[in-house]
Amino acid sequence: MIVEGPDLQDEGVIEALFEAGCDDALVGRTDGVQYLDFGRVADTFEEAVFTAVADVESVDGVKVVRLAEIGLLSMSDIAARTGRTRESIRLLVAGKRGPGGFPPPVTDPRSRYRMWWSDEVHCWFSESLGEQVERWDSQVIAAVNAGLEFRRRLSGVSAPHRAHLKSLAGV
Repeated sequence: MIVEGPDLQDEGVIEALFEAGCDDALVGRTDGVQYLDFGRVADTFEEAVFTAVADVESVDGVKVVRLAEIGLLSMSDIAARTGRTRESIRLLVAGKRGPGGFPPPVTDPRSRYRMWWSDEVHCWFSESLGEQVERWDSQVIAAVNAGLEFRRRLSGVSAPHRAHLKSLAGV
């Protein structure tokens, strides 16, 4: 997860994170972006995410910005997750192999670098090919990221408009 706030490399912050229950996280920074990479064990993916966010944000000044995984996959990603070749995926996408009806890309379909929602691809493999591939929790990731982004952006909206936005979000 990507975070902002105090320097996570600071020994006091690392200790505070550890004491808050983040002893299962690796702390890092790349090009000035701070992150925590969790190896959390929980009954469900959702529980792991929500407890990790709560633990991180219990440390003074640290805010979770987003989960780094946004739930988008390239053809190469799909190939890796399904154990197929990239060419096999290209043929499925083009409808030249399989039953057809592969989900449309999220990005411009004319682009060389197309991306797909992982939950749509997962469902397609399950429903269209009957293949059980490892579950990709992109719906949860997308919802968590939407909530985090909503919270982050809401502070820049005037008070009268906040109520309207909250009602749109159902909160």
